[in-house]
Amino acid sequence: MQEVLAKLKERRAQAHLGGGQRRIDAQHAKGKLTARERIELLLDEGSFEEFDTYVAHRCTDFGMAEQNTPGDGVVTGWGTVNGRLIYVFSQDFTVFGGSLSETHAQKICKIMDMAVQNGAPVIGLNDSGGARIQEGVASLAGYADVFKRNVRASGVVPQISLIMGPCAGGAVYSPAMTDFIFMVRDSSYMFVTGPDVVKTVTNEVVSAEELGGAGTHTRKSSVADAAFENDVEALAQTRRLIDFLPLSAREKPPVLPLADDPNRVEPSLDTLIPDNPNKPYDMKELILKVADDRDFFEIQGDFAKNILTGFVRIEGSTVGVVANQPMVLAGCLDIDSSRKAARFVRFCDAFNIPILTFVDVPGFLPGTSQEYGGVIKHGAKLLFAYSEATVPMVTVITRKAYGGAYDVMASKHIGADINYAWPTAQIAVMGAKGAVEILYRSELDDPEKIAARTKEYEDRFANPFVAAERGFIDEVIMPQSTRRRVARAFAALRTKKVEQPYKKHDNIPL
Repeated sequence: MQEVLAKLKERRAQAHLGGGQRRIDAQHAKGKLTARERIELLLDEGSFEEFDTYVAHRCTDFGMAEQNTPGDGVVTGWGTVNGRLIYVFSQDFTVFGGSLSETHAQKICKIMDMAVQNGAPVIGLNDSGGARIQEGVASLAGYADVFKRNVRASGVVPQISLIMGPCAGGAVYSPAMTDFIFMVRDSSYMFVTGPDVVKTVTNEVVSAEELGGAGTHTRKSSVADAAFENDVEALAQTRRLIDFLPLSAREKPPVLPLADDPNRVEPSLDTLIPDNPNKPYDMKELILKVADDRDFFEIQGDFAKNILTGFVRIEGSTVGVVANQPMVLAGCLDIDSSRKAARFVRFCDAFNIPILTFVDVPGFLPGTSQEYGGVIKHGAKLLFAYSEATVPMVTVITRKAYGGAYDVMASKHIGADINYAWPTAQIAVMGAKGAVEILYRSELDDPEKIAARTKEYEDRFANPFVAAERGFIDEVIMPQSTRRRVARAFAALRTKKVEQPYKKHDNIPL
């Protein structure tokens, strides 16, 4: 018996060594952790239960029969994050460069199937050279099997991808279909074709970092949701995100013990809005002062900064926040901000996360680049996302809510349950100056008359009371009481139920 146990320990030690100490040292020399070290940091201590430790590839071509490492380049299994069930796979770059083989893919598919069946998130730690060339089409088939699981799991369980090394070619499409993508600065990249191919085909000379690094994908392409300095920070922030999310679409978001008084008053909010309607202010200040413990987990903070998205807690419960940011482009909606917010709203709705919307929007950004880029269809995505959402929705208009952008930003008309406005709110078709120039075009040569007309329009519409008189605004509230009013609104909506007409699925304007 002792001999058998000793053999088991030996085989386990061999599997845990991956590609060997030399390759582990090379991984560390790049500032990267190994696959198992990453899992240890992500999950609660001692909670990891590994599957398929001894699985090996079946390839015999190109001398592969003599190269067989237990685990085949990916570590899979389950564990817990703060006591909550999580399924995880971590690609091992020390084994064949983390390349995906037929059996490598089967290991990933197994835990994804289990995650859907048992209702728990899937986290993928990606660090791979791509398809294993020696296996040819079998490797490509493995990728497709994983892609199919990503689609099947979408909206069923949260899926999070961490790009912690190379991710190129077909490998990028699995993370692209997950809910959140985090990257590590200077050590991770994603692209469909690498710099060498780009140079051959288009004659463009570009580095891997410029083509598909963390900066590119968080600021320009919006492929990634956030980037962190190193593996340790990325894993710690992933743990933090998981604490905001439900385990599956069958569950409500977690409720954490509350130390922050939901009735907390913030007198400073009464002076947040400048006297000059054209002067910006930081909407993030409002979000932080409304949130429990002033904790805001921002999503896509480096992209489309004219809109803010992320998670807060109110009375201990997770709430998704969408807010116009007057500090950037005056808070206008444009192509990028519409796409960013629409995807976030749809995620929240899929996973039973209530949505809080703060509105200060002067309209959609004008210009040929926006029109040629399809701002109409992209703006419609956000309108569609809010309109189809059935989770509790509370909207607070702080200042401007002009034109179609007023409708789009979770107005009462498209499904928001409770709509508040601050006394500084201005709800109108457009700003006073533009309206007067259209309504009184014949008087444009008389500055005094135009000034009087502008004052008349402002007195009539530069306030929230016209909308309140029609029931489009449920209450005009004091800014300092916003946290209390929002908390009470969501408390009243906890039992909300919506019956939808039958359909196979909707057809969002992609």
